[in-house]
Amino acid sequence: MIPPFGHSSPDLQTLKKSKSTLVCKKTFSPGQAYFFVHHRAWLFVTSLFLVFLLIFVTDTPHIYNKSTRLQLFPAPHGEKCESGKVYVYNLPEMFNREFLNKCHELDPWHSRCNALSNNGFGPRATGLAGIVPENLAPAWYWTDMFAGEIIYHNRMLNYKCRTMEPESAAAFYVPFYAGIAVGKYLFTNSSAMERDRHCEMLTRWVQNQQYWKRSNGSDHFIMFGQATWDFRRTNDADWGSSFINKPFMQNITRLTIERSQWDPLDVSVPYPTGFHPRSDADIRQWLNFVRTRQRKSLFTFVGGKRSIKNDFRSLLLSYCYNESDSCRVVDCARTRCQDGTSAIIEAFLDSDFCLQPRGDAYTRRSQFDCMLAGSIPVFFWKRSVYDQYQWFFPSDPASFSVFIDRKDVRNGAISIRRVLESFSREDVRRIREKVFESIPKFLYANPSQGLEISTDAFDIAINGVLRRFKEQRGGRKSNTTKEANERETSWAQYQVDELTVKNLQMY
Repeated sequence: MIPPFGHSSPDLQTLKKSKSTLVCKKTFSPGQAYFFVHHRAWLFVTSLFLVFLLIFVTDTPHIYNKSTRLQLFPAPHGEKCESGKVYVYNLPEMFNREFLNKCHELDPWHSRCNALSNNGFGPRATGLAGIVPENLAPAWYWTDMFAGEIIYHNRMLNYKCRTMEPESAAAFYVPFYAGIAVGKYLFTNSSAMERDRHCEMLTRWVQNQQYWKRSNGSDHFIMFGQATWDFRRTNDADWGSSFINKPFMQNITRLTIERSQWDPLDVSVPYPTGFHPRSDADIRQWLNFVRTRQRKSLFTFVGGKRSIKNDFRSLLLSYCYNESDSCRVVDCARTRCQDGTSAIIEAFLDSDFCLQPRGDAYTRRSQFDCMLAGSIPVFFWKRSVYDQYQWFFPSDPASFSVFIDRKDVRNGAISIRRVLESFSREDVRRIREKVFESIPKFLYANPSQGLEISTDAFDIAINGVLRRFKEQRGGRKSNTTKEANERETSWAQYQVDELTVKNLQMY
């Protein structure tokens, strides 16, 4: 029988009394209560200590190893892609993958299949025992300096802010291997039509896409694995492709390993080096390794003579041989230098400074190999570093490099050795710290999704493109007529510049 509302049955009253008695029997004595409270307090303090210890040893690059003083550049994990998402065009394979499938046809003298393997990283490096830390050796490859198109494409397919829905995209990536396409014809007796064939076909394909028509390409970007000059041919008899000069390209942002300082659509990105870290821990260990390296030479030069008039590399090579007590030489006429060798890595690791003349264009892969080893680059052309790689290097080139005018070296007005000897050990330490600060920014990580915490060169480049497009949508860079006029003026200025690709033999 259920008791009336508000009243308890005798059995329920008995049960309440029993529970009360049971509670009383479990009451602690003063001594027991003291032990119980302090025991639990001790457990709490111990647990808190273990939590802080776990945080200390597992993360935060600022305290992981104080000797490195490394500041990695945090990737916005958990972010909602605030600058927008990227749509990757699924191009016909003739514009990218087919080149890899026919890699043995890309060079008239030898196969490029090995160089373009491993998603653009190339073959795993060998012969590094005793030169780099043993557990970092698997992160090294003999990477081709022109393999950026493959590296970027592979990373973009796994990019955290990639979208499969073009209507939701803020940016459109065109994965055309333009440098590989034209590279096949650069050193042969090819026609202008051959050099432009793939570019012309790509133009027709993209212009038929719905989202190209919506923006006329102003929210599109492409990556060139070669310097911008290889795509700026103005007449059929000149060097390279005319891809950039075509109307189709006048709104597309171009990532390239060397930019034209007069073209606002060019963005310079780092040459790939041979070190592709697998984790943030790899970067920390490498920085600690190069920071504590004992260097035996004041400076080094890696390069070879070229059969051109007034070759500055030949001058530097002779100079270094004459200053052999302070300059270390890797003569590329005697040592195979293409894509890197253990001799190059060791030379840079053992030197305070490294001489960096211009390459076939104003920049060269060697300047990144040099800095990766913790050596301070010495430039002789301002255009090798000024107005290049602004997203990746400190704003003041003098903070991480040395500039010596090549004209003063040619006429004997300046001794390279004396200039470099004038830097105190504190000066060298201060400049080298800026070099260390830049290293994580110009590396291309091994994982296709990027690193755990830090951002690498790919992340910085794509984040920069997305920010640029976001600014355009906000109207801050909406004056397309002004930009078109600037590009026209810039190209005219390029044509009369003292250092054109056409007259490269003069330098």
